[in-house]
Amino acid sequence: MQPSSLLSLLYRYWFFGWLFRDVNRGSVIERAAAWRHNQDCARWLPTYLRRWMVFGSTTYVLGLAVDSILPPLLQLLIYVPVAVSIPIWVVTLVAWLGLKILPGPF
Repeated sequence: MQPSSLLSLLYRYWFFGWLFRDVNRGSVIERAAAWRHNQDCARWLPTYLRRWMVFGSTTYVLGLAVDSILPPLLQLLIYVPVAVSIPIWVVTLVAWLGLKILPGPF
């Protein structure tokens, strides 16, 4: 087993795309197996959602705390992660609900 680089570990900690398989490739049996694999891996999506919610909420509270102290350009560095985390929350929640609630495409 090869040791992972720090960037690879950070990517895997914050983003969940590496967990899932493409259900549009292969035969019908391979696509069904990929769908089942994706449904099984969906159990990790609440963990990723929680990470992004803690990160976004923390940076928002930090931004509120230093709002009157910092110049606008430095405030931008604090509030941009909040704006980035909100779409990630939505995508993660929709992916999790879709894999848990919707029937398979087969």
